Amino acid sequence: MECFNCGALLTGKDFCEKCGVDVKIYKKIIQTSNAFYNEGLERAGVRDLSGAVTSLKKSLELNKLNVDARNLLGLVYFEMGETVAALSEWVISKNCRSANNEAGYYLSEVQSNASMLDTINQTIKKYNQALQYCRQDSRDLAAIQLKKVLSLNPKMVKGHQLLALLYMQEGKFDQARKSLAHAAKIDKNNTTTLRYTREVEKQLKELNPKRKKNDDLISYQSGNDTIIMPANFKDNTAGQTIINIIIGIALGVAIMVFLMLPNINQKAKSDANEALKAANDTISTKEQSIASLENKVEDLTKELETVKGDSQEVETKLSSYENLLGAYSAFSSDNIDGAGDSLAKVKEEDLSGAAKSIYDDISGKVNEKYLATMYQEGYSAYTKGNWQEAIDKLSKVVELQEDYQNGNAVYYLAQSYRRTEELEKAMGYYQIVVETHPGTERARVAQSFINSNPDLVKPQDAGDEEEEPDNQGDGQTPENPNENR
Repeated sequence: MECFNCGALLTGKDFCEKCGVDVKIYKKIIQTSNAFYNEGLERAGVRDLSGAVTSLKKSLELNKLNVDARNLLGLVYFEMGETVAALSEWVISKNCRSANNEAGYYLSEVQSNASMLDTINQTIKKYNQALQYCRQDSRDLAAIQLKKVLSLNPKMVKGHQLLALLYMQEGKFDQARKSLAHAAKIDKNNTTTLRYTREVEKQLKELNPKRKKNDDLISYQSGNDTIIMPANFKDNTAGQTIINIIIGIALGVAIMVFLMLPNINQKAKSDANEALKAANDTISTKEQSIASLENKVEDLTKELETVKGDSQEVETKLSSYENLLGAYSAFSSDNIDGAGDSLAKVKEEDLSGAAKSIYDDISGKVNEKYLATMYQEGYSAYTKGNWQEAIDKLSKVVELQEDYQNGNAVYYLAQSYRRTEELEKAMGYYQIVVETHPGTERARVAQSFINSNPDLVKPQDAGDEEEEPDNQGDGQTPENPNENR
C-alpha cells in the first residue's frame, strides 16, 4: 500500500515514515475497498453476479482507483450480456493505470473482433426496439425481437427476464418458466429472476391442481415388475394399425396442401416485410444509440480529468516534501547555500502540520546562518577587491534583510557596484543608506556620492555614468576603518 500524499510504501504504523502524514483512516478505507472486492470475487465464483456487482460498486465507491475491482466488474457485466457497461469500466480502468493492466487486453480482444462488435451493435438495437414495442403494447413483435436478441447474445439476463414477462402477460407460464431458468443459470441470485419465478410457480399451481387418477388405472404383477395401464385399454389388430397409418398419411398430405403451400407463396412477401422492419429498427434506434454513447464519452472524460487533477496535486505536494528533505540534508551537512536554495522551492501550503513545523525550524536556522555566511563571504571578497563576488553575496543578504549588520550589507553592496562602474545601481543603494542610517559615517559617504552625481538621482541614459568621487566615496565607516582598500 502506497501513501496517498508522497507515494512511499506504508508500514504497519499509522503514519507515513517518509512524509509524516496520518494514514490511519486511509488504510481503513483501502482495506474496506479490498474486502468488498474479495466479496465480489467470491460471489462471481458461484455465479451470484448481481451480488458481485453490488459488492464491486461499493469497493469502487471507497477507492475509485481499485483497478482489479473495476476490471472484475467489467467481466461480470460482460458475462451478464451488458457489453457496453463492461467496455465503460475497462476504459476507465485503462485510463487509471495504463501499464500492466488487464483491461487493455480485454479491450483489444473486443475491438479486434469485427464480428463481435457487429453482434453487440445488433443486440443493442434489437433490444431497444423490443422495449419500444413493449411500450406500444405490441407484445408479439417484442417477443420476436427478444428471440433474435437472445439468439445473438444468449447470456443477456435482461433479455430472458423481459421475454419471460411477456410470456406471463400472455398466460404462457410454462414458456416463462423456461426463460427464467435460462436467466438463473447465468445469474442464480438475481432478485428480479427469483421474483418472476415465484409468481410463475404460483400461477402454474393454481392452473394445474393435483387430481387423483387412480380410478382410471389398473395394475398387475409380471414377475418382479408392476404393470400399470388404463382401465379401458384396448389393443389394436394389425388391420386397424394399417388403416390408421393410411389415414395419418392422408391427413398429412391434406395438411401440407391446405396449409404449407399458401405459406410458401407468402414467403416473398414475408421477406420483404422483414427487410422493411429491419430498416425501421435501424432508423429508430440510431439516434438513441448515438445519444447514449455521447453521454458515456462525456462521463468518462470528466472522470479522467478528475483523476489527472488529483495526480497533479499529489505531484506538487511530493515536490515540496522532496525539496524540504533536500534542505534538511544540506543544512545537516553545513551546506547553507544548498539549504537556502531548496527552501525557496518549498510551498508551505503543501506541507502538513509536522512537516510545516520542521520547515519553520529549518527556515529560521538556515536564514540566520545563510545571512551570516553570505555577509562574511561578501565582505571578505570586498576587502580583497573581488567586487563581482562581493555583489553576488551581498545582494542575497540585502534581498532577505535590507538592514542586516546595521546597514553594513547595503553599504558595501553600494560600494561594490561603484567599484564595478555600475553607478546607477550604486546610487540606489546609497540612497537607502542615507534614508535608513542618517548621521552615520556611511550616510556621509553615500550623500557625498549622491551630491557628486546629481544626474544619477533620476535614471537617465544608461551610458551617462559619472566618475566615482575621489575622497568622499572612500570614506571610512565605524565598522571597518580600512574598508576602502
